[in-house]
Amino acid sequence: MKIVTLKGENLILEEVINVAYYDYKVDVTEEVKEKINRSRRVIDGIVSRNDIKYGITTGFGKFSDVIITGEECKTLQKNLIMSHSCGFGRKFPKEIVRTIMLLRANNLAKGYSGIRLNVFETLLDMLNRGVHPSIPEKGSLGSSGDLAPLAHMVLPMIGEGEAEFHGEILPGKEAMEKADIPIVELVAKEGLALINGTQVMTAVGSLALYKAINLLKVSDITAALTMEALRGIRDAFDLRTHKLRPHKGQVQTAKNILALIQDSSFITNQGDLRTQDAYALRCVPQVHGASKDAVNYVKEKVEIEINSVTDNPIIFENSDVISGGNFHGEPMALSFDFLGIAVAEIANISERRLERLVNYQLNDLPPFLSKNGGLNSGFMITQYAAAALVSENKILAHPASVDSIPSSANQEDHVSMGTIAARKSLEIVNNTARVLATELMAACQAIDFRDGLKLGKGTREAYKAVRNRVNFIEKDEIMYKDLDKCEELITSGELLKLVEKKIKVEI
Repeated sequence: MKIVTLKGENLILEEVINVAYYDYKVDVTEEVKEKINRSRRVIDGIVSRNDIKYGITTGFGKFSDVIITGEECKTLQKNLIMSHSCGFGRKFPKEIVRTIMLLRANNLAKGYSGIRLNVFETLLDMLNRGVHPSIPEKGSLGSSGDLAPLAHMVLPMIGEGEAEFHGEILPGKEAMEKADIPIVELVAKEGLALINGTQVMTAVGSLALYKAINLLKVSDITAALTMEALRGIRDAFDLRTHKLRPHKGQVQTAKNILALIQDSSFITNQGDLRTQDAYALRCVPQVHGASKDAVNYVKEKVEIEINSVTDNPIIFENSDVISGGNFHGEPMALSFDFLGIAVAEIANISERRLERLVNYQLNDLPPFLSKNGGLNSGFMITQYAAAALVSENKILAHPASVDSIPSSANQEDHVSMGTIAARKSLEIVNNTARVLATELMAACQAIDFRDGLKLGKGTREAYKAVRNRVNFIEKDEIMYKDLDKCEELITSGELLKLVEKKIKVEI
């Protein structure tokens, strides 16, 4: 059985992906269980003494001055979940829901939230047995955490809401019964412990990040193919140049391109056909490299966040209970805005390379890569479609994190909008995959117009992968089906896997 063990300390992106997409099971160590029990004992003491502590024996937000005692502490927690379940929009797909559940569990595993062990284990059971709560995409301000969507996550645990189980959307109580998981009754602090945190934005952004890493590697492959199709100049990738401006991503991109085009007879030298190439070819290391550096920064921040305590209040071993602001999503909001901008630039420069492939005024190829132009339009409108996606990305790349609307009667007067930033970044990533697929297909079409030349060590594998799925376009035909195949080749990771049998592509 494939298992990810949660310790609250060292969860990494690859493990998140295994749980999200490949249904890895999740367990915890005995040490984690003891931490959870220890934290819970602090809460029980607070309740028995009627100590006034935020969210345990008080109301929430602007109601933090309202004292709650005795049995009302249970009612308070259920009311919290019911009232906060007000999200709307399309439901998150299964892989995002699983990631949300995993990240919340890892947060609780650190032992600073005061939840009972049986409630924590209920969340793990749901994840392991495939009870996936229906969570709407919209409704989070990203501070105090992702309250509304996480409340939807909790609903099936208390026999409410809806959940997907074995491909069927069921009432939450029925889904739990079919999975043989008992419903829980929340007691003091537990509702808050389950919903106060950044796990929704971080889940969405983590999957966007994972996809972006693949696309950044693929973008070097598509750029190298386009470079060959246009008889590009090798000199601009000379490592002596890039070591004089040693940004890691820039140097690595130049190394990637040189490896991909190794032994290619398509590639020219400075002065053979022209003195220099246009920026979309010549500046690939600088543009792709900058995006790689941005994505590596985001990966570092995400892996900190998924192992952090983002609850409030935080329960310490010495019984200190501190109200702070770790739920505030600003670190993730800025990171996911940065991610979206970085990936949008990959689409931007890819579409410009596509234009150079189809525009006969910029190359010596047939107009729009068509054998019988006029009667056939060839790849003309593929560039339109790519341009539309690039333009949409530019709108989506407007940062969400610069916005804030005060809430809870101005008690929560600055918020992050981090979940919006994460959702936008994922949409940008999906758009960019299609743009790269279009460049990939067009570059292979252009290469087929040049006889007698040899492809590079890495690009040869990419070309073969495309041609195993998509034929040369002899005359006009429905394009989207072949573009879909190229997109699937990219997003499945298959293109990178095949190329990396010959050379390693790094970011």
